Amino acid sequence: MKTITIGVDLAKSVFSVCEVDGSGRVLRRLDLKRDAFSVWLAQVPAGAVVAMEACSGAHYWGRLCLEYGLQPRLMAAQFVTPFRKNRTAKNDRNDAEAIATAARQGNMRFVPVKTIDQQARLSWHRVREGYKVESLAIGNHLRGLLAEFGIVVAKSDHALRVALADLDQHTALPPEMRELSAHWVHVGTAVDACSARIDAHARADERCARMRTIIGIGAITADAAIATLGDAKEFRNGRQVSAWLGLVPTQHSSGGHARLGSISCLGDGYLRTLLIQGTRSSLQRAKAVSVEKATPEQIWIRQLACRMPFGKVLVAIANKHARQLWAMLAHDETYDADAWLKHPMVQRPAGKHANTMSTVA
Repeated sequence: MKTITIGVDLAKSVFSVCEVDGSGRVLRRLDLKRDAFSVWLAQVPAGAVVAMEACSGAHYWGRLCLEYGLQPRLMAAQFVTPFRKNRTAKNDRNDAEAIATAARQGNMRFVPVKTIDQQARLSWHRVREGYKVESLAIGNHLRGLLAEFGIVVAKSDHALRVALADLDQHTALPPEMRELSAHWVHVGTAVDACSARIDAHARADERCARMRTIIGIGAITADAAIATLGDAKEFRNGRQVSAWLGLVPTQHSSGGHARLGSISCLGDGYLRTLLIQGTRSSLQRAKAVSVEKATPEQIWIRQLACRMPFGKVLVAIANKHARQLWAMLAHDETYDADAWLKHPMVQRPAGKHANTMSTVA
């Protein structure tokens, strides 16, 4: 087979295709409409590499490629940009060629193709986030409108709910204003319905039940991790997961001098936010529990809190939780608070270090 890699610039209607051989020479360029592209894809010889940017619809086409016996390769858009020959001449054909060239790099990182179940579960999270944004906007609008009539409401949803329930006491308020709260209540009900559906998914999944044994991992975080990471075997270790989630510091190192900055905030921002928010409960629980009843992880958290700022402590705990989630998914394990005792560095007969760790535990 002469064609080694096929670069595809995805779109809504017209797809640009670039076929590249083993030496990187362009063999053919095609511009196909959506239906024609689907038919053409079925005729591609099995085993061919089909590279695409990880944009809207990429996972659908990736699953279709798998059905046809092809090898889909999804890449983040920022990894493709450096391979475009002329950055000032951006068009579909140049993008397709850049995608094919980027996919041939031996050190390229690819995005795993999500299953239908993963995307269906993630859809509920996306819709829930949309409703939350809408609810916040409507609430702020209601506060501003009520302030025009001399009714000042605090920023919490509870305060707004109480104020809306007591509007009948304000006789000077026009009757039409009492009807404005219906949409805000409806959106809040939709958020609760999405949360209930996500909780049902988490309860029905045994992997989510194992994840929720970690303090700080709830139903929403566990379900989002399953929907985002899948079996997590695309990552070689937990460090890759934490780096992919942007929970590691940026580096500006040169000449042997390591300079670390703030966290990179790359990758999936939604899952990263859930992990960091969940660590607040982990920190509170670690501070509240007595030393005698604390787990090794809680002792570690208390030590972090004594020497690091609050924000860094949260990120460090979230980094640890991301690695733990990878281990539980990739190796199909349950959470073990004493797993660190199995590490060879702890079990080695260098007495001083082992005794110290046993004393801390």
